[in-house]
Amino acid sequence: MDFFEVVKNRKSVREYSDKGVSKDLVERIVDAGRLAATARNEQPWVFIATLDKRILTKICGMCPNGPFIKDVSCLIAVFSKDTKYYIEDCSAATQNMLLAIEALGLGGCWIAGDKKDYAEEIRNIFNAPDGHKLVSMVAVGYPKKEEKPHSKKALKDILRWEKYA
Repeated sequence: MDFFEVVKNRKSVREYSDKGVSKDLVERIVDAGRLAATARNEQPWVFIATLDKRILTKICGMCPNGPFIKDVSCLIAVFSKDTKYYIEDCSAATQNMLLAIEALGLGGCWIAGDKKDYAEEIRNIFNAPDGHKLVSMVAVGYPKKEEKPHSKKALKDILRWEKYA
């Protein structure tokens, strides 16, 4: 699939089929994440993928905006060492994974982690070291139904040349 089509068609999926996602596909998705741009080539991230329905159900109960987590095939938690640019680095990795998910014909959704009340408890569930921060979680699965991306503002409405006005 053409890169610009992937970007154009990427959307958040919150309804998943029962079809499982292979570990090979999960590895391809995480590989796209690890190739993201990172300040000073720090690469502060660790990705923890789970297919365990017990863990997914437990995490689902903690995330008010993630009731669909129990239904996903895989959840990828993005943790980071506490570095100066951990948000930027891990957000770039998360976006790369979301684009990979779209390119592979899967569905995905970015679930907030950093600064959420549940972040520390999820760090403990995954046994991530002290000092590591949960930046995001990425739901992965096969969409239950075809979804269209939300409309976006027109380029002419958001692009400025040289100065804002």
